[in-house]
Amino acid sequence: MTTTYSTTTSGRAGFPLRTFFVPFAFVCFTLTLLTDIAYWRTSFMMWHNFSAWLLFAGLVFGGIGLLAGAIDMLRRSTRIWGPGWGAALGYIVMLAFGVLNSFVHAGDGWTAIVPMGILLSTITVILAIFTVLLAARGRSRVIWSVER
Repeated sequence: MTTTYSTTTSGRAGFPLRTFFVPFAFVCFTLTLLTDIAYWRTSFMMWHNFSAWLLFAGLVFGGIGLLAGAIDMLRRSTRIWGPGWGAALGYIVMLAFGVLNSFVHAGDGWTAIVPMGILLSTITVILAIFTVLLAARGRSRVIWSVER
């Protein structure tokens, strides 16, 4: 009995649109955590502004990525590369925590960042890591599908 490993389960697969936008949200939310920590350590208002703008950029690109992911689920050629429902739900929860974090960061000065802003940024980054792991797990099943 021989086992053959194939890189796709169909002969043709399209390029998923969400891969252009989804990584921006992950990077922006991670950088928000780092700028929150920088503000906590220095009390320099510039870091507060950076955090607010990074949250905004992460939410905008996250929303676009969510829309692109929905389009990918509807396209037959990219449906096979879908992250799965678990990763999609994790991404939506991550964006919801990003929105909540943005509301907290809208406050003035120290109380907008310490301690709730840092806590919400940390939770958002942990959810981002969890979502990436879920998506990678689902994708590896498609890439290394076993044919017998």
